[in-house]
Amino acid sequence: MRRLPPLTAIEAFVQVARQGSVKAAAETLALSSPALSRRVQALERFVGRPLFERRHQAVMLNADGERLLREIAPSIDALAIAMERASSEGELMRLRLGVLPLFASQRLMPRLPELRALHPELHIDIDTAPQLLTRLDEGLDAVIALVTADVDPNLYSRRLDDNRIIAIGSRRMLEGPEALTDPSQLARVTIYLHRDLPETFNYWREAIGMPDLQPAAIDHFDSGHLILDATAQGLGVAFMLESHLKGTDDPRLVQLFDVAVDSPYSYWFACRRSAMARRPVRIFHDWLFSGGENARGAPII
Repeated sequence: MRRLPPLTAIEAFVQVARQGSVKAAAETLALSSPALSRRVQALERFVGRPLFERRHQAVMLNADGERLLREIAPSIDALAIAMERASSEGELMRLRLGVLPLFASQRLMPRLPELRALHPELHIDIDTAPQLLTRLDEGLDAVIALVTADVDPNLYSRRLDDNRIIAIGSRRMLEGPEALTDPSQLARVTIYLHRDLPETFNYWREAIGMPDLQPAAIDHFDSGHLILDATAQGLGVAFMLESHLKGTDDPRLVQLFDVAVDSPYSYWFACRRSAMARRPVRIFHDWLFSGGENARGAPII
């Protein structure tokens, strides 16, 4: 049997591969960057070929590195889990998760029993206060945030979905002589916007070719639940994401105008790169993205 390379070299390779940064991986392993680089280079000498493409301030796996990571990462993770269990048998794991309230109630809570059944030792503190990404340095281990562009490249991040903007109204708005059947009729109603989705109406009206369309009034809420409740009562029309309508069980709510436009807003999972080495974060991350894909190719949660 051929001898194996040092486990420390394999560990260094896996961390750099997952975090895409020698500096971040070194911080995770409490090493200097030169020391970590030497470990990776020792593994490359052992296998006889480069495993990364070196770029300015970043490294990326090449084809050989991707194949090696795919083959050894599960074993390394299993070993880490076994050692953690051996050294802390019976101890609880805790994750402090920042998440928006509407996402939490519609898409997270319904699946938490599944996570608890798989990992009864994992407990989650849920924080729904605003400014999630900026509070990763203030006690949050990971967040599920709603943003319009790629997350800070210094963070580990992964998009949860692609979404579309729709007009949501009360089912009663489709009935009677005052029924809303054309977007131009929004000129006589109030529309609702979430403070985390302030540009939804602007994107929507631009996409449908009516950039000058003006509603009777625009009201802003900081609660998605309250927007949907007010809309269900026929008080106005909400411009939100398609997933928000699909996630509600309220039969009073419907999509108006049969028009959906691509949204710049998406939900992202994010954490410090070093946090991905922590077992609670890794367990939650892997479970979060394990739900298959929906018809639009996005992970279901």
